[in-house]
Amino acid sequence: MSSRAGGRQAMSELKLRRVIEHNQRLREDLARPRVRVSEASASLIRYCKTTKDHLVPSVWGPVGRAEDPYGAQTKGCSCSIQ
Repeated sequence: MSSRAGGRQAMSELKLRRVIEHNQRLREDLARPRVRVSEASASLIRYCKTTKDHLVPSVWGPVGRAEDPYGAQTKGCSCSIQ
């Protein structure tokens, strides 16, 4: 009987330790700084309106060759084959 009671106590201690660890993780999550959804949305909209995206020419208009980072390079290739 004593080994059975000892096993139950070990299981109880293991469960308690897991609950304490989970509680600590929840406290850390609660302490993490939060941003309201309205603030995050406004920030994302502001970024999208002010940052020119060359992949969406329908919004920003055609992109000149000099400005296009995704276009063909006008300079010669600087790679070497060995």
